[in-house]
Amino acid sequence: MAAEQIAYTAKEFSPAVPEWLNKGDNAWQMTAATLVGIQSMPGLVILYASIVKKKWAVNSAFMALYAFAAVLICWVLLCYRMAFGDELLPFWGKGAPALGQKYLRGRAKVPESKHRGYNDVDDITEPLYPMATLVYFQFTFAAITLILLAGSVLGRMNIGAWMAFVPLWLIFSYTVGAFSLWGGGFLYHWGVIDYSGGYVIHLSSGIAGLTAAYWVGPRLKCDRERFPPNNVLLMLAGAGLLWMGWSGFNGGAPYAANIDSSIAVLNTNVCAATSLLVWTSLDVVFFGKPSVVGAVQGMMTGLACITPGAG
Repeated sequence: MAAEQIAYTAKEFSPAVPEWLNKGDNAWQMTAATLVGIQSMPGLVILYASIVKKKWAVNSAFMALYAFAAVLICWVLLCYRMAFGDELLPFWGKGAPALGQKYLRGRAKVPESKHRGYNDVDDITEPLYPMATLVYFQFTFAAITLILLAGSVLGRMNIGAWMAFVPLWLIFSYTVGAFSLWGGGFLYHWGVIDYSGGYVIHLSSGIAGLTAAYWVGPRLKCDRERFPPNNVLLMLAGAGLLWMGWSGFNGGAPYAANIDSSIAVLNTNVCAATSLLVWTSLDVVFFGKPSVVGAVQGMMTGLACITPGAG
């Protein structure tokens, strides 16, 4: 008996392979989403646990791990459609679950692309893969935003307070920024462009992290004076996962496996390498020797800075 066919030709469609599905785009988008997920879990879990003092290692790692899981559940139950659904307010979508089979099997739609076309009919870009792929891809962006924010309060915040903070910030802050720009909200209509999260992810997490650090308060004086990483090699391993995962972060932003994604991946890596080398050189100039922590900081700075314009 011949083995059951898995792949289908252009004229052989099944319910799992509709006519509009492009397997290459779908495969790349799921790969890009997985790369972004790896940045958080285990990338930033390892990086955070290693870059802090030993007494904070487990708490710091668990903050990242918990955020990844909590954001996913909140995302599919409510937040995806608050960020990318139908408009409720100019800065907020109508919250609803993104779990129904009919919804997830349908063709993906990019809300920010909606515009009035010929004959006064609304046109919207529809990538060549299902909504399930887009929901997961955007979840990984939401998760890493919270985990980046966590870096501002490592060694300062009680895990119980963090467990309450994550869903509240996701609902009342992240979804507002995401809908305002990527969901077709008021910032998008004002002409604001954000290629892959310069505002929605990095600026929002940075401002929120600064605000949270201010209200939580400084670390103890003895900790501020000396703050060595507890495991430099593991810190580098986490940083490496973060760097490699960023190819999916910026390479997945065009929503297709196209020329833009190729250019974005190359730009991302060139900028990260340049920033790392410049930061290391400045450490030598000002402090007389290179610093591993400085090199990691330089790498992360380059990755964040290139994101809004990588494509």
